[in-house]
Amino acid sequence: MANFIKRNIPNTITCCNLISGCMATGAAFHGYYMWAFVLILTGAVFDFFDGMSARLLKVSSPIGKELDSLADVVTFGVAPSAMLFHLLQYVYYPEWLGPLRDFIPYTAFLMAAFSALRLAKFNLDTRQTSSFIGVPTPANTLFWASLIADRHESLLLLPCAPVLLFLLMLLSCFLLVAEMPLFALKFKNLSWQDNKIKFIFILTCIPLIIVLKYSGFAAIVAWYILLSAFTWKRKRH
Repeated sequence: MANFIKRNIPNTITCCNLISGCMATGAAFHGYYMWAFVLILTGAVFDFFDGMSARLLKVSSPIGKELDSLADVVTFGVAPSAMLFHLLQYVYYPEWLGPLRDFIPYTAFLMAAFSALRLAKFNLDTRQTSSFIGVPTPANTLFWASLIADRHESLLLLPCAPVLLFLLMLLSCFLLVAEMPLFALKFKNLSWQDNKIKFIFILTCIPLIIVLKYSGFAAIVAWYILLSAFTWKRKRH
């Protein structure tokens, strides 16, 4: 009995991630953006601890890996797509976009498809042990969830909001599967020379949160991508 409980602790935590993602999706469909954001963050916490518990208890399994990917698709793919879907139903549509008003919101679920593709690719890619190739799904989700939760009222009145959000969503889809290295926040030592980019990133995150509040998370993700792109370009030259 004890071994059975021990083996299923990580999978139980993963299921909590999945439930959080489902609840976040439901909240998003009803326009409760802040609740959706909180539930996505809750799912992210469960996602962090399921892998840690599996390693600590030494009970990793193929089923756990598949279940983890399924939960992540919901929490970090479907839930943010549902938030964008709901928002796109209520943003201001110029007259020339009127005929597409009923169609455009459904394009938000392209992000869910690319998130699933990203997760499948990540499971098979052995290069991503010390860094990432493409934007991680939690980072992409944090961008959209925090932006919509905190700034939805401004986005509703933004001129050409459907076009801008659609293009930004397409950029997100591209970045999820792009062959662009992004640094991971893993420290082998505390040397400034070896971790200069990471220290700069962490120090600049604090004022972004203070000034922008919840949408500061979206700014942090954007800054993380830009800083990674700058670092990658410098290394290539």
